[in-house]
Amino acid sequence: MKRREFITLLGGAVAAWPLATRAQQPGKQMRRVGVLMNGNESDPVYRAYVAAFVQTLQRLAWREGQNLRIDLRWPAADPERIGTYAAELVGMTPDVILCSGSASLAALLRTTRSIKVVFVLVSDPVAQGFVSNLAHPGGNITGFSAFEPSMAGKWLDLLKQASPGLTRVAVIFNPDTSPQSKLFVPAIEASASSLAVEVVVASVHATGDFEPLIASFSQRPNSGLIFPPDPFLTSQHGLILELVARYRLPAVYASETFARNGGLIYYGTDWQNQFRQAAIYVDRILKGANAGELPVQQPTKFPLIVNLAAARALGIELPTGLLLSADEVIE
Repeated sequence: MKRREFITLLGGAVAAWPLATRAQQPGKQMRRVGVLMNGNESDPVYRAYVAAFVQTLQRLAWREGQNLRIDLRWPAADPERIGTYAAELVGMTPDVILCSGSASLAALLRTTRSIKVVFVLVSDPVAQGFVSNLAHPGGNITGFSAFEPSMAGKWLDLLKQASPGLTRVAVIFNPDTSPQSKLFVPAIEASASSLAVEVVVASVHATGDFEPLIASFSQRPNSGLIFPPDPFLTSQHGLILELVARYRLPAVYASETFARNGGLIYYGTDWQNQFRQAAIYVDRILKGANAGELPVQQPTKFPLIVNLAAARALGIELPTGLLLSADEVIE
């Protein structure tokens, strides 16, 4: 299904959700699912993720207003709102909660250890202490791992391919909204040692932090940027892309929102497919499965998107090998 069709589907679904309090059909039990997103509601990419989740539930015979109510919350990478919405959803006592991102999962687990939770877009849940075992997560949670720390070395490799003169790179993230990003640094540093690149780790906490950091980093030639998966970064993608273009720095991103809005390179996992898979797990849980006995699934697809317009704006001629390896090239 094309992205526009997903968004159209979501628009219809979202319009229906406030009507969930209407009378259910006789003889059908109404089940309740909470959804705690880590993206911005205005982002069409994240809305398409939710649409994929809703559509898959529909295919599994779960229909809003008939046998299912969906309570959706968008904290938009605000740590305080994440905690507030997590508590709000738990207070609704849903049958299961879908949550995206490590910060959302951490907030839910601080609030409940009984309501079943299916997570997506969580990197290395074992290293983060969410589960002790991928095959048998135990407790009340299961889900889909987003990034393995070892793949972070590929971000630097791709950036070096795009900009062969690269000698210094900044890894930028908000530790409050992306606590898992620190797990990627060792793999980036290991790759950097063989590529003769210096790695600088830089934290941001507010929108005002970006320009001084990016402007300062641009003062030295042959510099580049890596933006790991972080809902705060994604919520600020417009500002980040504007600054990266202004200061003419090549950058690689772990959210496809950036590449689709003018960013140079995206390399990550098939996030939309994780939401489809999560719907299958939610269906199984609603039918009686124990969340802690469903294995945590790891990604098998790693899409690469390259934006030629961004390369031209930077004066970069991307190598043929990089273009041929891309799953999608945006003209």
